[in-house]
Amino acid sequence: MAVSSTKLPVRKTKIRPRSAAPAPAPEAVIEGLDRTDRAILRALQRDASVSNVALAAKVNLSPPACLRRVERLKETGMIQGIVALLNPRALDAGMLVVIAVVLDRSTPESFADFEKAAQKVSGCMECHVVTGEFDYFMLLRTKDSESFNRLHAEQLLYLPAVRQIRSFMVLKQVLSTTQFPI
Repeated sequence: MAVSSTKLPVRKTKIRPRSAAPAPAPEAVIEGLDRTDRAILRALQRDASVSNVALAAKVNLSPPACLRRVERLKETGMIQGIVALLNPRALDAGMLVVIAVVLDRSTPESFADFEKAAQKVSGCMECHVVTGEFDYFMLLRTKDSESFNRLHAEQLLYLPAVRQIRSFMVLKQVLSTTQFPI
């Protein structure tokens, strides 16, 4: 018996790459946190340098289970990053200045130009669009009033689309925290 060697048609199967599931809405993530997730977040807010083994012991989990939970909290965006908080005085940036800014016109272009320039201001730690009398609040760190005066003359006066700048030098910091109540 002869066997014919006819070629069968090759069926190509397209393999679709796995697409990441869309990130859940922040409200859904918050509601999905159990007591252990909350304990992990509280512990990491106090000291993010804690080892996974020590963190697992604090929240009564095995190290692998704890690591999985921390990774899930990162993937959902609940943990945005892990940083070291530096001492401003030790780094010669002990003076905190709050800057209130009013733009001369309220157009998308003027807001965009200001925001782009504000990101380049030396020592600018935060910049927020606000409601009310001002358009923005900026938090700046600098060495002292003399260095702030230089910064004001060399950078702040040249920010685009600005009508008015008011500076408030912080005399005493009553509260500053990075910890959210969970």
